[in-house]
Amino acid sequence: MDPNKTIAGGFDPNRTAAMGNVDPNRTAAMGAFDPNRTSAMGVAVPDRALAASIVPGRDAAMANGPGREQFLLELTAANVGGAAGSRTPLNVCLVIDRSGSMEGAPLEYAKAACSYVVDLLSPDDVLSIVTFEEVVDLLMPPQRVTNRQVIKDGIARLTVGNTTDLYGGMALAAQQLATYAEANRATRMLVLSDGDPTTGIKDFGALTTFASEIKGRGVTVTFLGFGPDYNEELLAGMAKRAGGNYYFVPRPELLPEIFRTELEKLMTVAARNLSLKLRPARWVNLRSHGGGSEREITIPLADLERGSTLDQVFDFEFPNHPLGWYRIAEGVLSYDDSLTGRTETINLDFIVEFTADAARYSAPQNPKVKSAGDLALASRVVEKTIMGLKTQQLTAAMAVNELQRTQALLLSEGRHQEAQEVTMALRAIQTGDAGTAEKTLMGTMLHLDQGKH
Repeated sequence: MDPNKTIAGGFDPNRTAAMGNVDPNRTAAMGAFDPNRTSAMGVAVPDRALAASIVPGRDAAMANGPGREQFLLELTAANVGGAAGSRTPLNVCLVIDRSGSMEGAPLEYAKAACSYVVDLLSPDDVLSIVTFEEVVDLLMPPQRVTNRQVIKDGIARLTVGNTTDLYGGMALAAQQLATYAEANRATRMLVLSDGDPTTGIKDFGALTTFASEIKGRGVTVTFLGFGPDYNEELLAGMAKRAGGNYYFVPRPELLPEIFRTELEKLMTVAARNLSLKLRPARWVNLRSHGGGSEREITIPLADLERGSTLDQVFDFEFPNHPLGWYRIAEGVLSYDDSLTGRTETINLDFIVEFTADAARYSAPQNPKVKSAGDLALASRVVEKTIMGLKTQQLTAAMAVNELQRTQALLLSEGRHQEAQEVTMALRAIQTGDAGTAEKTLMGTMLHLDQGKH
C-alpha cells in the first residue's frame, strides 16, 4: 500500500482522486487495506456507549469499469451499567386512545396496562399521561412516580368519548415530555390506538412527517395498534419515522406484557436519538436509501439498548474509475450517549481500492455483509407481500409461497422473533384473515429495517 494514497480529513466530496494522511479519529473501512482481513476495524472511543465499524463487502472493486459494492455499518452499544439495580431513568408519556370504539373490554385492559406501567416505574422516573378522543386531555402532567395509588385512581376514572384525534394527543404529549428532556434520561412516547384518526389532522403524509419532527426534538415514539380496525401502515410508518417500535396487539389481555417489554428495553437504552448524515462522493451513487438531498441524506436510526447491535447496509454504484484507493462516501453519526451524558459524534469513512485484479474484485462477498444484505432484501419482500395482499395482486397461495421462503431465510440467520411473526402471518393467511397477517408483517418489516439484533 502506498501511504500517500489513503484517506484524509477535510474530505472534499467533489474530488475524485485518492487522498493522503489518515485521521485516527475517524472510523473507516480499514479492512480494505489488508487483503487478508475480512472485516473492518472501528475506532473504539473509551467511556462512550457506542462503537462503530465499517465492513466492506469485498477487498476491492473493479477499476476501469462500472462497479457496485455493499458496505456494512455496524453499531454496537456497550454492555455497561447493567449491574443489579442500575438502569436508565425514564421520561415516559402514555398516550391513550379513549374514542368510542374503545368502549368496554379494550379500555378496561388499557387502563389495567397503564396501572401496570405505574408499578414498573420508580421515583427516579417521570410519567405523564395524555388521553385523546375528539377532545385531548392531560390526565397527569409530568411528575415523578412517588404516589402510585393516586396515579392509578386517576387512570381508573377514564371513560370513552367520541372520535379520534391522534395528532392532538401526540402534540400534547410531546409538550409534556419536553419539560423533562435530560441527556441522561430516556424519553419515550407510548401511543395506543385502535382506529384511524377521524378528527384533527388525518393525512398520512402529514402524520408521518409530524412523527419525524417529534424525533427531531429528541422524543422517540412507539405505537401499539390494538384490534382489527387501526391503520397498520400509518402506525408502522410513524414508528419508523419516530425511531420507535411498533406492536400489533391482537388480544387486549396482551397489553400489559407488551408494555412491560417496551419499558424493559427503554430502561437499558445506551444510545438515543441516533442520526446518520451520509454524503457520497460526487461520482458515486447510493442505492436504496432515501431521506435527503441527492448529495447528502439523513437517516434516523433506532435507539440501542446495552449490548445490542444495529446493522445498516449501503449499496454504492461506481462509474469507470482508475486504479487506487478512494473514499467513496463520508458520514457523521450523532447520538445521545448514556455514559457521557452528552451528544456525541462519530466520523465515518467508506473506502475502497479499485483494482484490475479480477480474482480480488470477483471474490465472494464478506459473509457478514452478505447476511445483512439478505435481511435488508427480506424486508423489501415482506413489504411487497403486504402490498400484494392489500391490493389483491397476490393470491393467498402466492403470499404463502413468498413468506415461506422469507421464513427459511430468517431462521437460517438466527432471526427467530421475526420468523415467529412470519409464522403467525402464515397461519392468519391460511385461515382467511389477511388483515391480521398484514398487521403482523408490518412489525416484521420494521424490525428488519431497524437492523437491530
